[in-house]
Amino acid sequence: MKSSLIITIALLLLYIISVLCLAKECTNTPSQLSSHTFRNALLQSKNESLKTEMFSHYHLTPTDDTAWSSLLPRKMLREEEDEYGWTMMYRKIKNSDSFLKEVSLHDVRLDPNSFHWRAQQTNLEYLLMLDVDSLAWSFRKAAGLDAPGSYYGGWERPDSELRGHFVGHYLSATAYMWASTHNNTLKEKMSALVSALSACQQKLGTGYLSAFPSSFFDRFEAITPILTGLVDQYKLAGNTQALKMATWMGDYFYGRVRNVIKTYSVERHWQSLNEETGGMNDVLYQIYSITGDSKYLLLAHLFDKPCFLGVLAVQADDISGFHSNTHIPIVVGSQLRYEITGDPLHKEISMFFMDIVNASHSYATGGTSVNEFWQDPKRMATTLQTENEESCTTYNMLKVSRNLFRWTKEVSYADYYERALTNGVLGIQRGTEPGLMIYMLPLGKGVSKAVTYHGWGTPYDSFWCCYGTGIESFSKLGDSIYFQEDGESPALYVTQYISSSLDWKTTGLTLSQRVIPVVSWDPYMRVTFSFSSSKGGMGKESTLNLRIPVWTNSESAKVSFNGQPLKVPASDDRPEYSSLQAILYGPYLLAGLTSRDWSITTQPKDGKWISSIPETHNTHLVTLSQQSGNLSYVLSNNNQTITMEVSPEPGTQAAVAATFRLVTADSKGKVSIPEELIGSVVMIEPSDFPGMLVTQATDSSLAVQDSSSIDQEASSFRLVAGVDGNPGSISLRLESKKGCFVYSDQTLKAGMKLKLKCDSDASDDKFKQAASFRLRKGMSQYNPMSFVMSGTQRNFVLSPLFNLRDETYNVYFSVRT
Repeated sequence: MKSSLIITIALLLLYIISVLCLAKECTNTPSQLSSHTFRNALLQSKNESLKTEMFSHYHLTPTDDTAWSSLLPRKMLREEEDEYGWTMMYRKIKNSDSFLKEVSLHDVRLDPNSFHWRAQQTNLEYLLMLDVDSLAWSFRKAAGLDAPGSYYGGWERPDSELRGHFVGHYLSATAYMWASTHNNTLKEKMSALVSALSACQQKLGTGYLSAFPSSFFDRFEAITPILTGLVDQYKLAGNTQALKMATWMGDYFYGRVRNVIKTYSVERHWQSLNEETGGMNDVLYQIYSITGDSKYLLLAHLFDKPCFLGVLAVQADDISGFHSNTHIPIVVGSQLRYEITGDPLHKEISMFFMDIVNASHSYATGGTSVNEFWQDPKRMATTLQTENEESCTTYNMLKVSRNLFRWTKEVSYADYYERALTNGVLGIQRGTEPGLMIYMLPLGKGVSKAVTYHGWGTPYDSFWCCYGTGIESFSKLGDSIYFQEDGESPALYVTQYISSSLDWKTTGLTLSQRVIPVVSWDPYMRVTFSFSSSKGGMGKESTLNLRIPVWTNSESAKVSFNGQPLKVPASDDRPEYSSLQAILYGPYLLAGLTSRDWSITTQPKDGKWISSIPETHNTHLVTLSQQSGNLSYVLSNNNQTITMEVSPEPGTQAAVAATFRLVTADSKGKVSIPEELIGSVVMIEPSDFPGMLVTQATDSSLAVQDSSSIDQEASSFRLVAGVDGNPGSISLRLESKKGCFVYSDQTLKAGMKLKLKCDSDASDDKFKQAASFRLRKGMSQYNPMSFVMSGTQRNFVLSPLFNLRDETYNVYFSVRT
């Protein structure tokens, strides 16, 4: 035990020295290579001199296999004290706190009527689309095996420095998804991939497994997901072959890291952590928890990266300049260290980290980072652009908050989880199209998810880091809805209000949670819980704990943190940005459909400056089209001038611009389909310009103007059967002047202005054709959570950010009342 104590003191001294001396210097060397985007672009470029210069700083450990093999496998700890000493030491300081227990994903099922289930199902379809041979291609090549099939593109190409990382995430994602759905086809596919990778590991014969040759030892960011994926395959799918592979990999890394430290120094090892290690400490702590083998515990300690955790240990808000997703997983690993060892320092580290990220480095979505890095604290206003909130960071911050809630039961951590999940995870998937996700969630002025640096990915040619974490996130949407507490009287904690069912095995009860879909015209969240006793139920007395969210407006509900009232922190304390605000409806961040406007002076209507969009508005939304040969053209609001444009793709800003609301001027306020309005007098409102109407301009063209400043007679049209006489066609006739119709032209082309044409020859077939339109359901629809924000210049439609695809939007407004 004396030797164990000496070793412990030595490691603590090394930790303290690294905190005092290395500080932020070991963050990134050089900083640009920490950005996956920069590194990928560099490798695809032809600038060989720049490549040589940049990568001369990269390999910090010898890469010649013969040099490695010549080092004797000397132990850091004496033979007789290796396992016994560490095990006994940690048994003495083992944490005795009572944590909430995770509820197995096998016992939770999402409601098929929820948008969470739809997101999960879309992801399941994508996982099933991917081919095992293509996923294993680079691994087989690296092992010297035949590689049938073809390789995937993007970051999984054979010349990509990050190849193989997605395969590890795929292993984790399929394990989560199988636990969530028990889809047998998926189980066969993931088992086949584990077997294929096992053959590669067996061929290499050392325990090493990667899509890179072993000379690229310090490519941890590509290797760690593989190790984690194998552990997840064991933990969630019971694959013992995967565990054997993971422990063999762990043994390999133990030998190599040990030799680096013995031959050089521990600082030399820490330098290799300047690149993204992807939570190597976390997965090694997991392997220790499974096996109880102390060498994995020691190895996990060596990946704790003291130069970052040390900053947090002294409670300094000095994370600016750090690469966000390199370091959040290190905190997650530090959290597991606390759970294993009971070391209170690592509890304090993660609590302080969560506090400063939430208070000084988070956006309204709950996400963090800009261009993959943390910027100066509380200076978020000037970072709003297209490259905000790397999706990977949200994935990892959810882990941090989840663990903190299990430890403390503090509602604030569950509130954070809800906001980040709702906006930062659900918001990166493009509708129900499998394999289409984004890397960054843009938050700047007049931005769109489609115009980020990477744009929308594709199923077989992207595979960015955020694709890897994305497929995991959508596979485990049920993993933090419920937590349980054992004891004489078992307790269940409902932390997220998501329609789902739970087989609560501890009590023999089945719980069903049904959340009524949230809508703008109902200010209440409505949840129903029902219970049934499963066969052979134990009938135990149990307790149900329900979270009262921070966004509730109940007079009797209070939220506190460590006994103090909880306040939402300002993300930028500079006075010139005091009016910059984001608008949320409960946990749902609302984005304004716009292309330029940033500042808005509110104009309360009936005492409100935000009002709900009634459910009936969607049945009044239409798109008006005409056909010319093989091309379909639609009426569009083009910079407040009405033009004809080629029919756009659904979900785009152009689709929004081609959608109008027919505002009835008579009694027909409720209709089931727009055709029921034929014969009515209507005004035409662009769907994303509420309060503005289509009207006649001075040159007889059609323009969009504020309804309060126009002649109502010039904006009132009677919707009539099409003058061309064709079934299903309609025409728009100006009500105030006989014989005036909305008219395109005899020859359609994109960008042409629509006009009012009067007193035309009723027998003119070309006129009849140009004045007749197809009445279609609006290409864009109002989300049930849509609102109108009233301003003095113009109004904005507010919709949930996660529901938008290519639409142009603002998340933040400079709001003045």
